[in-house]
Amino acid sequence: MNIVGGERSSIVDKWAPAMAVVVANTATGSVNALVKKALDGGVNHMVIGAYRLAISALILAPLAYFLERKTRPQMRFKLLIDHFISGLIGASLVQFFFMLGLLYTSATVSGAFLSMIPAITFALSLILRMESVRDLKSQTGMLKVMGTLICVSGALLLTFYKGPQMSHFHSHPESLQNNNNNHQSKTNNWLLGCLYAAIGASFFSMWMLFQGNLNIKYPCKYTSTCLMSIFGSFQCALLSLYKRRDVNDWVIDDKFVIFVIVYAGIVGQAMSTVATTWSIKKLGAVFASTFSPIMLISATLFDFLILHTPLYLGSIIGSVVVVTGLYVYLWGKNKEMKAASTICPPIQNEDKYNTNDD
Repeated sequence: MNIVGGERSSIVDKWAPAMAVVVANTATGSVNALVKKALDGGVNHMVIGAYRLAISALILAPLAYFLERKTRPQMRFKLLIDHFISGLIGASLVQFFFMLGLLYTSATVSGAFLSMIPAITFALSLILRMESVRDLKSQTGMLKVMGTLICVSGALLLTFYKGPQMSHFHSHPESLQNNNNNHQSKTNNWLLGCLYAAIGASFFSMWMLFQGNLNIKYPCKYTSTCLMSIFGSFQCALLSLYKRRDVNDWVIDDKFVIFVIVYAGIVGQAMSTVATTWSIKKLGAVFASTFSPIMLISATLFDFLILHTPLYLGSIIGSVVVVTGLYVYLWGKNKEMKAASTICPPIQNEDKYNTNDD
């Protein structure tokens, strides 16, 4: 019985992190599709962002207090400024641009741009000299560059080629109109939406680079994410003023929109962040990133089957190209990490011996 129990425990330990990141990406995809439906109803997108981050902070605050109260370092003013910047880059500006992109395009297209985040992060690290240019001449460097270029090609395809509609039986009535002015307006909005989605993904990539340094200075993930959500919520509230300064925007009586906000805050922000952070800790960032296309698939299926949003050929082809580029990039990154671990093996055993000696 003990042997069977031990085997079951090892299986759970092995597969639990992978299942957690799968569930997190599936939930994020469904959140994007639901938020798209709420935005189509005319809700101020930054009001959704502010409420979503506030709910996330409320969920994470007890976890931060009880799980990290003994290990939490002293919060200095410099760290507060860092968390304010983290909230600005990784929460409010991401929400601002990404949800504008979601409003003008679809959950599928926006999800494809989010799948490009590892490649965008690599490109930004090159621009900021955080990645050595000389490493690009190696096999792993060439694979990462190739994957990034394929992702960019997929993004350009998503932006400039919408293609024919693939889902006539789910078509919205407005999609059947033949008014040239209306068609031109939709085309302009589509291009603008792709630009906004790309900017949102770029801000998230910048946040990942910034958060990597912040995690070293302040390694309490629950407290750090909670502070980021608090700052981000207030920043979203300020950014909401750019569109309209109407107090009635904050009074939401639509039950569907209320459900979307609560679901997005609890499942899409708080739980997904915790699950993804834990999975990265267990599996590593590269392996955890390989599951990001699940978010794209989830958003597409949820958008098409449940919300009956039209699906276009350009979105399908562009998404496939983006996912292909992502895996080429991750292939190169994985080879790079294996080579680095061969040259510089982990020092866990050394730490263990030092602990035993103490």
